[in-house]
Amino acid sequence: MLTVHPRVILAISFMLVLFGAVAPFLMIIDLLPTNFALCFLSYGASVAGLMSGLVGLALKAETKPA
Repeated sequence: MLTVHPRVILAISFMLVLFGAVAPFLMIIDLLPTNFALCFLSYGASVAGLMSGLVGLALKAETKPA
């Protein structure tokens, strides 16, 4: 089974949440076209980043020595 370090999960989740925040901002200032697919992708990236960040934090707390 492939194991991924919690820091890698946290880094990926940070990038997803960052994309979920920056993409709507770029749509508001008209640098990106506003369409349903991009809005949905932005929302999905934000939610996926939040959920994977919670998993990464749980794994990091689990592997931390006492």
